[in-house]
Amino acid sequence: LPQIQVRPFNMKEVANLRCLDPIAMDTLVALKGMIVRCSPIIPDLKVAHFSCCVCGHDHQVSIDRGRVEEPKQCPSCNTKDSYTLIHNRCIFADKQLVRLQETPDQVPAGQTPASCITFCFDDLVDSCQPGDKVEVTGILKAQPVRVNPKVTKLKSIYKTYVDVIHFRTITGMEGKTGAGGTGNTNKSKRGVMKLTKDRVQELVELSQRPDIYERLTQSLAPSIWELDNVKKGVLCMMFGGNHKRVKKHTKLCKRGDINILLCGDPGTSKSQLLSYVHKLSSRGIYTSGKGSSAVGLTASVVRDPETRDLVLESGALVLSDRGICCIDEFDKMSDATRSILHEAMEQQTVSIAKAGIISSLNARTSILASANPVESRYNPNLSVVENIKLPPTLLSRFDLIYLILDAPNVDSDRKLAQHLVGLYYEKPNVVTPPMDTELLRNYIDYAREHIHPRLSDEASEELLTSYLELRNPPGGNVGNNGTRTISATPRQLESLIRTSEALAKMKYSSVVSRADAKEAVRLLKVATQAAATDPRTGRIDMDMINTGRTEVERDMEESLYVGLKEFLIERRGNRLAVRDVTRQLSEISNTQVPQDDVATALRRLEADGMVQFNERNQSVFVRTGI
Repeated sequence: LPQIQVRPFNMKEVANLRCLDPIAMDTLVALKGMIVRCSPIIPDLKVAHFSCCVCGHDHQVSIDRGRVEEPKQCPSCNTKDSYTLIHNRCIFADKQLVRLQETPDQVPAGQTPASCITFCFDDLVDSCQPGDKVEVTGILKAQPVRVNPKVTKLKSIYKTYVDVIHFRTITGMEGKTGAGGTGNTNKSKRGVMKLTKDRVQELVELSQRPDIYERLTQSLAPSIWELDNVKKGVLCMMFGGNHKRVKKHTKLCKRGDINILLCGDPGTSKSQLLSYVHKLSSRGIYTSGKGSSAVGLTASVVRDPETRDLVLESGALVLSDRGICCIDEFDKMSDATRSILHEAMEQQTVSIAKAGIISSLNARTSILASANPVESRYNPNLSVVENIKLPPTLLSRFDLIYLILDAPNVDSDRKLAQHLVGLYYEKPNVVTPPMDTELLRNYIDYAREHIHPRLSDEASEELLTSYLELRNPPGGNVGNNGTRTISATPRQLESLIRTSEALAKMKYSSVVSRADAKEAVRLLKVATQAAATDPRTGRIDMDMINTGRTEVERDMEESLYVGLKEFLIERRGNRLAVRDVTRQLSEISNTQVPQDDVATALRRLEADGMVQFNERNQSVFVRTGI
């Protein structure tokens, strides 16, 4: 007969992880936290099968509180201590260790997060994954700990754990429940929301409003004044595009997550926008660039306290799978930490090869990063690469790069000051957002789960036409030497497709329209192309983001190389100081030549075998054979 198991949940009082005391032993408790690790499935012995080695008599014993009472004497042949355990005839159940940790908003000031060990059984196994915020209902128990696994002597301090009865995800809505008999369903349809029919009907009716795009923009971070274009780009990131497979029967998948970089002056509410997105998203991690390490973002190898085996502890990117990872102070992150983001932002995986563990973990997450300029304020005479000192290979992986500048203006400054002062009134004189946080979260999560728009013929034609116009603008994007600068790359075309799909999701539309494609092109122009504008010429040059150098800089470097080569040919066999070479070149060209550029050109000449460059003494010897 099938066994019926009752799984109570939704208790009135939810206990704190650090407030569990001995009074709560063997009682039903409810805990809230975030799952940081799930162990592999452990076989848990339920019924032990013994067989007499003399006469073959079988005897089964049920496990009582973790202890096995081995029979002392065989009733058939009266032989003592003749029973042996037959493993393949015992009955085992599934068991899994789940480590629960306090969420950041529950941790008291100045303390580290507390954690608790929980054990789940049977159909609760694999009902949740690391990174999920859950409410656990279970029984708090204590277990003695041996001094040595080979010795029966016990310690006087007991170890506490929770036997889980029920799991429920908490995302501001009624989440999936780990109820009996639905373990496999939760495993295959992970993250399915259980909204009421009235709530779904309300969301669908809301999506039919013609001003839904503006209502969503006004509802996102209402305490931040203006920045409408930035909010629209962040909304596209939260809705996301479609994760699609290019061809059937192939493993080539295209990512649908959108990555955004916010770069600008201090005090422009970048960090506040990141905090709001983190609180609004159902799944995600908030971290800072200075306080993050490479293993903290990917995964670390630790020793399991139970089995003493080496296991992987998931990092921020893995815990943010199918969510949003917010990284503040992105420019202050070390180069070693920043280098591991290349794979996660494009392939959306994290490869690990440590301590004999070789694995590839999913990191299907959107990255929202904020960075400050090197000189504290953004210098409009320098490019984005020169302002924030980020590798071009990493910058090119961001779909949208927003420049948030603090430009003085009397009218805008007055409105901003009135808005900020209004936030500190006892009765705030601030316009209430059209949608509250709960409704906005439900609207976004339902669209991510159920709405998967496809490109229409009109949208495809609009995207193709717009991409060709970006590559070949009508006015011409021709440099000084007659060559065309690159104003768009295939990565920008993929960004346009993802952004247009996200815009269609905002309207709960199953088809991407021409208007969605036009809005995606507009967002790209006001964001990334503004960041890719060369301050020296005013022209759009995507090579500045892709390679870190504009076409003008490449032309200047090539002309300096040719001029330096001609200058050194006339001085064969001599040793010259780099300072003197730089001064004479500046006099010949009537322009100030940077000494670093001269050193770069000398390295190229040394690679060609023409000179011998000594960087320590800052001198160069011109070979006689050139």
